[in-house]
Amino acid sequence: MSSTSKDMLSKAGFASLLELAIHTPVSYLDTRLSNELIIGEIHTFEAEVVSVAKQPKRLVITVNSSLCDQSIEVTIFHPKPYHSALFKPGLKHYLQGKIERFGSKLQVVNPKKISKIGEIVPKYKCKLRQDVYRRIIDNLVTLENLKAQGLDEARASLIVRAHKPDDTWLRLYRKYGGFGPKTVEALKFAEALDHFQRLKGKRIRFSSMCKLNGSIEPFLANLPFELTDDQKRAIEDISNDLRSEFAARRMIVGDVGSGKTMVILASAMMAYPNRAVLMAPTSILARQLYEEAKKWLPKFVKIALVTQSKEIGDIESDHFIIGTHALLYRDLPEAPLIMVDEQHRFGTEQRKLLEQIVSKDKEKAKPHFLQFSATPIPRTQAMIDSALIDVTLIESTPFVKDITTRIIDKSDFASLLEHIKCEVEEGRQVLVVYPLVEESESINYRSLEESVEFWKSRFDGVYVTHGKDKLKDEVLAEFAQNGKILLATTVIEVGISLPKLSTIIIVGAERMGLATLHQLRGRVSRNGLKGYCYLFTHDKNNIRLKEFAKTTNGFEIARLDLKFRKSGDLLTGKAQSGKEFIWLDLAEDEEIVKEAKAKVDG
Repeated sequence: MSSTSKDMLSKAGFASLLELAIHTPVSYLDTRLSNELIIGEIHTFEAEVVSVAKQPKRLVITVNSSLCDQSIEVTIFHPKPYHSALFKPGLKHYLQGKIERFGSKLQVVNPKKISKIGEIVPKYKCKLRQDVYRRIIDNLVTLENLKAQGLDEARASLIVRAHKPDDTWLRLYRKYGGFGPKTVEALKFAEALDHFQRLKGKRIRFSSMCKLNGSIEPFLANLPFELTDDQKRAIEDISNDLRSEFAARRMIVGDVGSGKTMVILASAMMAYPNRAVLMAPTSILARQLYEEAKKWLPKFVKIALVTQSKEIGDIESDHFIIGTHALLYRDLPEAPLIMVDEQHRFGTEQRKLLEQIVSKDKEKAKPHFLQFSATPIPRTQAMIDSALIDVTLIESTPFVKDITTRIIDKSDFASLLEHIKCEVEEGRQVLVVYPLVEESESINYRSLEESVEFWKSRFDGVYVTHGKDKLKDEVLAEFAQNGKILLATTVIEVGISLPKLSTIIIVGAERMGLATLHQLRGRVSRNGLKGYCYLFTHDKNNIRLKEFAKTTNGFEIARLDLKFRKSGDLLTGKAQSGKEFIWLDLAEDEEIVKEAKAKVDG
């Protein structure tokens, strides 16, 4: 692209030609003279002033036009002084407005005066003057330029016509009430192509501290089950990463119960005899991962646990160090592989600090970094984010969960209580999730505190916890062993194992995002137990809840979540999306994004 073109792009406020091209006109001014009269339509016509009558708060002008045989009455409300000077008998003007019939008269109210006829003028939302902006468009948004940016001729032609429409194109625009489906598809593809092109080369690759190629065979030999194809594919992706001279940067996203723990343990084996460090968000999850590692990894792999309250093993000599945030306050030994579980629960600075601690004095070389998440994302989102970080999706689960999801309200409460009684009598556990801890006037649901007495008066073995409960971990651990009913808020952590939990009741379910509902539902049926999820709501016909109840696939639910709300940056855990798309719909446009990514990747 020439320096002149770059200057024009910069003047218009865009970083690339495709970014400019997808900012299409918001409307079109058609100044071509109308050749026939259609009542109720907008016309552009030549008008010769016959007479002018000043009335209170309006000017009534009678004009003749070649458009029709009879005169047209033009009414201008709240006229300015210049209107009287403009509309004098005998003068001719080009006017544009909707011609209506009122009795036997033809009328136009507040028409526009057109200074130049015979054009279709695009109108843009921009900071520059319209004529200056249009000149930039005319110079840069051409078929040749768009094809040079990677667009095929058909898509490039559609986008050019959106900026420089002809009569046929404008008729279609009016028919659809906007851009037709082919033009929209072209704009979506151009936006996806632009995204991948601009990020290509921006990803910074660092040398790895060392290549890791430890064997996972001793680990696989210990397992009494076969890994799923998705688990095997994730392990293969990681193996290729760790054997590279460049430091791995990979996100592994797995649905609830997809077996990410096995992938974590396989990764630790690939690092052996070098050291691997795993950071988890809570002590209960760290302990759980430690127990899994002790159970499945070969005995020659020495494992340490580091939490705020305890330290097991020797972090100076052990091969696999598992811990919480407490790891950030220890003088850890050098480790060429670090892993973060439930990565969205850690800030960017915490992840960087862990990386710095284990890489010691190696200024340029960095450890391999694997991030794991149990918050499924749509495949489209994964492809978008893969421009800056490698992404692997684990979509299948080792066994199919048998969970029945029902939407209930007050009228179903008696039968719900009967279900709960049956479950606890069979030795199974029940979880009731409330939207808040204390009573609130703004939320029309009972709070956790308001409900405790109800449950304790009807059942024994009732446990209570919430986010501000300092003994939360102890309560959860004791409930897992001895409890019948747990009352909690959404504090129930991802990944916590409650093998006897068969039923979850989510109060005020319509107030939560579908991803949150899916995580909560994932607490039940962890080991093949028949599961039940009850969505208690005052809005039983809620469309989101009905769609949610139809599927247990986390990636489909993530797609639905995007469909029902604006996309957040799920990969980084930010509240707002880091990239707002104009045309692309990440819930629906997987194939378009896939094609654009493949074109850029070559």
